[in-house]
Amino acid sequence: MTARVAAIDLGTNTVRLLVADVAPRAAAGWRTVLAEQRVTRLGEGFRSTGALGDAAAARTAATVAEYVARARAAGAARMIIAATSAVRDAVNGQAFVRELERTTGVDVRVISGEEEARLTLAGIVAGLGRLPGVVLAFDTGGGSTEYIVARDGALVAASSLPLGVVPLAERFPFPGPVDPARYATLCTDVDAQLVRELPPTIAGLRIDTLVGTAGTVTTLAALDLGLDEYDAARVQGHVLTRAAIERQRRRLAALDVAGRAALPCLEPGRADLIIAGVAIVQTTLDRWRCDALLVSDWSLREGLLAEVAAGEV
Repeated sequence: MTARVAAIDLGTNTVRLLVADVAPRAAAGWRTVLAEQRVTRLGEGFRSTGALGDAAAARTAATVAEYVARARAAGAARMIIAATSAVRDAVNGQAFVRELERTTGVDVRVISGEEEARLTLAGIVAGLGRLPGVVLAFDTGGGSTEYIVARDGALVAASSLPLGVVPLAERFPFPGPVDPARYATLCTDVDAQLVRELPPTIAGLRIDTLVGTAGTVTTLAALDLGLDEYDAARVQGHVLTRAAIERQRRRLAALDVAGRAALPCLEPGRADLIIAGVAIVQTTLDRWRCDALLVSDWSLREGLLAEVAAGEV
């Protein structure tokens, strides 16, 4: 029997809502009723303090409460909230969860990096299908980046690194046009972390397809497509070549934060983070010697619904 389900991905940078009619164990999966997202930057300053800041927690909690109310108004009979990097790592993460559960009346599921990777892959497969051969997917989030290996759509290995755009942008701010030497230092720093922290089985992998998901990659796709308004259907499955990413990097690097914020499809709150995100994308391409990546608009929140559709939860 079809059920209306709401999934909320409570990320370190972005809160994403998806309400859909889900038919358990049905090949079609679900029909989307409502999909929204908002940058709230829950992880602002977290890497330096180890705690969620009061202002960041308040604005994020307000957004989650708003999304819960909207999902209920849309007729959602079941709600799933999954919290990721910042909440699971912060010293006051559990206190934040308890207060959020009290105000919304919805249980919050704090997921591990490994579970985040598994759910992200489930979302990617639900949207793009089971890609043949060896696939490396990467999900660049606000507080962490997951690298996920799949063979013919099945999970093989995953690694969650504390490599997120929020702390990276705090360490390497670019309020004005980007200095090339400083950007090169940023990329070197990202690559050193990949070398240091990725398991050799992933770092040395020969892959058939690279898949990118989350805000940086989907924003680059929208810019490459020349969209005036974000269109998930056109972004989904778009191929971003190395040359196209470099064109957008140069375009973004020539602007200050206000100029980046004025670009179409660059959502509020991402303008000062996008350079750090592009560095992760370009460094990932370089490390695995890829000339292009396949874009997935679907990720963790869709993975949550895929679990429901498969009858797993």
